[in-house]
Amino acid sequence: MKHGKKYNASKALVENLKQYDPREGVETVLKTATAKFDETVEISLRLGVDSRHADQQVRGAVVLPNGTGKTVRVLVFAKGEKAREAQEAGADFIGDEETVNKIKNENWFDFDVCVATPDMMGVVGRIGRILGPKGLMPNPKSGTVTMDVTKAIHDIKAGKVEYRLDKTNIIHCPIGKVSFGADKLLENLDTLMDAVIKAKPASAKGTYIKSMVVSTTMGPGVKFNPLKF
Repeated sequence: MKHGKKYNASKALVENLKQYDPREGVETVLKTATAKFDETVEISLRLGVDSRHADQQVRGAVVLPNGTGKTVRVLVFAKGEKAREAQEAGADFIGDEETVNKIKNENWFDFDVCVATPDMMGVVGRIGRILGPKGLMPNPKSGTVTMDVTKAIHDIKAGKVEYRLDKTNIIHCPIGKVSFGADKLLENLDTLMDAVIKAKPASAKGTYIKSMVVSTTMGPGVKFNPLKF
């Protein structure tokens, strides 16, 4: 695959075989950011588990202390008192039967996170096949199926990120923006790593975190030493 001059110049700043310590790694990642926009910093973790087994799923959510730097649009499926509560808590959209039809028939996806009260899951379930592959299906494990809609909305707006293992046993997750600087990104990284390590399945054997790469939207990957967490 051919890369442009900027990417190649950024790649030259990274030692290919080196596994960086957290601080030096984050500082190196920031040096590779040359785009004209505020790039997202993302982590990719390859785990020593098999996601095909139900007891080896790694999934959860954590509020990053410095947020993600992204404005998140929240859709809440609720009715009556809970719908009013969600609106007051800052939900961008309140979902009902009509919203389900809009998503199904008009391909409407002007939201980033979907929250639902348990009594609305029957309604939301009808579009599970559409929401699921996009990672938008509400789930109790990530705190998006709840009666406490106020807390759910506040957490999401404050910088809550969801991490989940994909089919190739890798977790991809944003940890902030380049403009955050090294200290804030390190705090976010520590918080996320702490959560992922605590979520280690009891049945996982051998090395849990096999590899760890951090990169910006347009930059090359920087390998980190996972043993430093």
